Amino acid sequence: MKTVAFVPIRLNSSRVAGKNLRPLGGRPLMTYILDTLRQVENIDETYVYCSDTSIAPLLPAGVTLLRRDAALDSDTTLGEQIYDAFTRQVEADIYVLAHATSPFIRPQTISEAVARVQGGEYDSAFSAERIQTFAWYGGRPLNYSLTHVPRTQELEPVYAETSAFFVFGRELWCGRHRRIGDRPYVAVTDRIESTDIDNPDDFTLAEAIVAAGLNRR
Repeated sequence: MKTVAFVPIRLNSSRVAGKNLRPLGGRPLMTYILDTLRQVENIDETYVYCSDTSIAPLLPAGVTLLRRDAALDSDTTLGEQIYDAFTRQVEADIYVLAHATSPFIRPQTISEAVARVQGGEYDSAFSAERIQTFAWYGGRPLNYSLTHVPRTQELEPVYAETSAFFVFGRELWCGRHRRIGDRPYVAVTDRIESTDIDNPDDFTLAEAIVAAGLNRR
């Protein structure tokens, strides 16, 4: 059973300029997830999927650069277009889609998720943060009633996808165009692992985490 990880990278980020190559703790942001994937023993190959080959010297040993069409670098490009293109170029039984914007996800978290899918117990896996607080959606309480406000510890938790990684089989994506199936394993991540860099404030927070050494666990 061949398991392949891939990290889509584009260099023209509009929300945080140069985000994927921006230094974090003295090295490019994208190298964090790449170093993590290299430590996951049940992943056979790891790719960076990018249109710009100039980043090749920055890739850790054991990570392969696969050039993608520059047309996929548009702000209007959907993730599914990138996944379609990659799965056409690289055949595997299981794919691990990971993102450079989640630098603190741990190897053991990914390894456990991959193992659950490889074993057949689950048809997919994804990372999520468990949030046990009073939540609203669509103008209404999501996990409690306004007529009965329980103790926080009694609330039904909400799980928010962190987008650090998704694990899915080739058949699930190519056959159904889904990265999460009907029997997903939810890899619950702590607050540090759940860090997702989407805007300048997120980057500032990530810098503080690295400076304090909170990501070294």
